[in-house]
Amino acid sequence: MATARILLTQRWPAAVEAALLHEYDTTLGERPLSVSEWRDALTQYDAICPCVADRFVAELGELGAVRTRLLANYGVGYNHLDLAAARKLGITVTNTPGVLTDATADLAMTLLLMVARRAGEGERQLRSGQWRGWYPTHLMGTQVSGATLGIVGMGRIGQAMAHKAHHGFGMNILYHNRREVQDPAVARMGARFCANLDDLLRAADFVTVHTPGGQGTQHLFDARRFAAMQGHAYFINTARGDVVDEAALIAALDAGCIAGAALDVYAQEPHIPAALLGRENVVLLPHLGSATVATRTAMGMKVKANLDAFFKGQPVPDQVF
Repeated sequence: MATARILLTQRWPAAVEAALLHEYDTTLGERPLSVSEWRDALTQYDAICPCVADRFVAELGELGAVRTRLLANYGVGYNHLDLAAARKLGITVTNTPGVLTDATADLAMTLLLMVARRAGEGERQLRSGQWRGWYPTHLMGTQVSGATLGIVGMGRIGQAMAHKAHHGFGMNILYHNRREVQDPAVARMGARFCANLDDLLRAADFVTVHTPGGQGTQHLFDARRFAAMQGHAYFINTARGDVVDEAALIAALDAGCIAGAALDVYAQEPHIPAALLGRENVVLLPHLGSATVATRTAMGMKVKANLDAFFKGQPVPDQVF
């Protein structure tokens, strides 16, 4: 069988690129694909390996016959890929679950600590030369240890976040999920299931989101949800930007419905609303959830495992459909 021709839309860790170049006819791209570039690529490659910034849109499903048989997504979330369009073209879709769990939960905990302890404010103050030394009321933040954390989405990442927060900081855990989690580790934390999301929002000091993106969760956090939160509470999102109605978040911050927010993902990346950029009570990071060398390499090797299985005619380990 001829060597499969594959496209990486953007550059990946060197170890992964080397492995793919060794076994496949691999093209290394430099930027996300436009719609017209998608059209061309679908006629030229046996597999395309997109990232979160590559939008595989519905209109591509009308192309008819294409060469591409696999979209091997570099990431666990795939709401940037129109699955119905891929299905029309007879294309299999895979993702990379599991390997980015701890890295993303670590980043969520980082954001929680930063916004609670006003770390971004403090660093900006120090670097700008405005710090004038210690005094008793300087940048007083919110106590994290012993506070109540509300987790929205209790999958792998949500459970990892619960573990870090409870065992590391003694936080009390509430969670909202499609169904109650039947896991002894969750039970040992004393984590309480909230079937009604609003019950969780009314009780939590911090709310962190770990749901998938897409139609089912788009604007899950809207004006009504933010109004349900406590005035001293903080909102953290490392899931997908479209889970949040950003206009509603800005209005909630303006009205003092919540104390602050910490975000790693945005609705229109890399665009960030100007109304968020100047706020001292908002921490903003550039989509760093999985950004460790070990994790990004493991993600790439998981893509390779999916490619290997697919082109050998074996069951694909991480097939979305």
